[in-house]
Amino acid sequence: MKIPPINLYSYPAALVMALAVGFAPLLESAERSRAARAEFQRLHPCPANGERRGPCPGWWVDHVIPLQCGGPDEAANMQWQTEQEAHEKDKTEGYCRYK
Repeated sequence: MKIPPINLYSYPAALVMALAVGFAPLLESAERSRAARAEFQRLHPCPANGERRGPCPGWWVDHVIPLQCGGPDEAANMQWQTEQEAHEKDKTEGYCRYK
């Protein structure tokens, strides 16, 4: 089977890298559960507006141990982060240092 060429501008960088190195578990483990996120927000209301569902302006739900590193997609592995904190954490996370 011939693999078609990849347009780097149409795929997220993680997907392209995963395909390039043939690391399928990376793709599988990165799926996020809407139910898990909803449970997290029900247990931990939005810091910006106190809502238990819906958008939370300026805040993101973060996985303490990233899914790509084997972290569970459960409310116990989630925390609220400001946009700035999320960007800073993304810069330092790199590959799975938790494994």
